[in-house]
Amino acid sequence: MEIAYIPSPSRGVLHLGPIPLRGYAFCIIIGVFVAVWLGNKRWLARGGRPGTVADIAVWAVPFGLVGGRLYHVITDYELYFSDGRDWVDAFKIWEGGLGIWGAIALGGLGAWIGCRRRGIPLPAWADALAPGIALAQACGRWGNWFNQELYGRETTVPWALHITSSTDGRVPGYYHPTFLYESLWCVGVALVVIWADRRFTLGHGRAFALYVATYCVGRFWIEYLRVDDAHHILGMRLNNWTAIFVFIAAVVYFVLSAKKRPGREDVVEPDVPDGSAADGAEGTEGAEGAESDAESAEVKAEADTDGEVDPLVKAEDKAAAEPTKKS
Repeated sequence: MEIAYIPSPSRGVLHLGPIPLRGYAFCIIIGVFVAVWLGNKRWLARGGRPGTVADIAVWAVPFGLVGGRLYHVITDYELYFSDGRDWVDAFKIWEGGLGIWGAIALGGLGAWIGCRRRGIPLPAWADALAPGIALAQACGRWGNWFNQELYGRETTVPWALHITSSTDGRVPGYYHPTFLYESLWCVGVALVVIWADRRFTLGHGRAFALYVATYCVGRFWIEYLRVDDAHHILGMRLNNWTAIFVFIAAVVYFVLSAKKRPGREDVVEPDVPDGSAADGAEGTEGAEGAESDAESAEVKAEADTDGEVDPLVKAEDKAAAEPTKKS
């Protein structure tokens, strides 16, 4: 008899009238907010301005979602393009299926575009976002729990995940909760990056590289526990090979960056030229000057039209001029 286990939700979607509320989508949305919130705090601490992280995230998040979905569809194409499958399902992102490798790659392209538009170095922005991205992954993994997917091998441990669904070839039973393992690992990665960044003053993309490397270590062993269908190369799952290559690339970047550009960036966001106020003042003076010129032109036009100057005006001008002469 099972003493304890992690129950699976009876369903992953609730309907508010005609509007479906999907647990998978909520987990991703919560993760994005956490990443932007923490990233903004770290960006301000490094001398950046409020709102910059969110502005660049507007570019990074959509690119990341597209990249994550593309990676999943390409590496698991048989789920959408084999016999008996409907290719339209490839666009149903709410049913699950986002590859972190594609999300980071294409999300990085979107972030580069956003950074370039604001004149900000991408590595500095990535350093600020690194632990937030790890926490976003920790939140997003709970979407797999709602969908009852990506679990590990059968087990009798007290924290086993109870799968109840039998759709898409699932076999009800008790399995390793790999979603939970990866979620906890990502929380640990975020803490490690925050600690190392404070302890060693990481800069020029090294905090982000540390996040990538430590995540790959955890993803490698967690991937071994999974039992969902996957492509194998030389006896290992494709994601294991991806984790190895990405880990090596992150470590190489970390080492070379430390030698070439030690320390941290002094300025992460260029100052906005402080000429707007002066320009506004000049514009006001110009407007006042134009009004004065217009009034003078009016007076002159009236004088020209009448053909003579009012004697009272002439007397007033003379009275005003006399003190000047005396002084």
